[in-house]
Amino acid sequence: MALRLPVSPFSPVHGYRRKLVKSLRCSAENQTQSQDARRLVLQIKEKLEREHPTLPAGKNGRDDEDMILWFLKDRRFSVEDAVAKLTKAIKWRQDFGVSELSEESVKSLYGTGKAYLHDFLDINGRPVLVVVASKHFPAKQDPSDNEKLSVFLIEKALRKLPSGTEEILVIIDLRGFRVENADVQFLKFLVRFCNMETVRKEYFTEETAPADFW
Repeated sequence: MALRLPVSPFSPVHGYRRKLVKSLRCSAENQTQSQDARRLVLQIKEKLEREHPTLPAGKNGRDDEDMILWFLKDRRFSVEDAVAKLTKAIKWRQDFGVSELSEESVKSLYGTGKAYLHDFLDINGRPVLVVVASKHFPAKQDPSDNEKLSVFLIEKALRKLPSGTEEILVIIDLRGFRVENADVQFLKFLVRFCNMETVRKEYFTEETAPADFW
């Protein structure tokens, strides 16, 4: 006759059951969160279509659900805050003509090698942008062309981002840098993306900002 003993709370089977229950609970929570996020994305999508019908649609437009979700996460799932920031971003892209940028449109500077996207990702899986400061000559190059090249390369790097990666590595090569390479006007353009105070206020909350931002 065989006896079926109660499972010890310290046995591998009991531990497996606890892990299974925890896993199922987490899975259910994630599914609920995903459904809530989906609902908010559709809410914003409808709101933008209703209140901002002139904004472009399609990739990086008012109905781009991936873009909407990114801004939702960035604004801690506040619909109003996400809509405000998303609207501003889409309008900027439209005014700047981001969708019209191409290698042909920036070839005058692209061919100089002053900035380029590296062929390979870094060890952390991030696209790598390289800027060669010694090839930047503000007195001879159109400032608007410099801005277009910068945005074109950033867009190119973003398209190369692996799934789950949200960072781009920028390497600025200062070898051979001289006075004639300095460009205050271009720095002012970059400050909107790089200035700690601006980035902190525009793109982070107290909970999401890196520790050294506060």
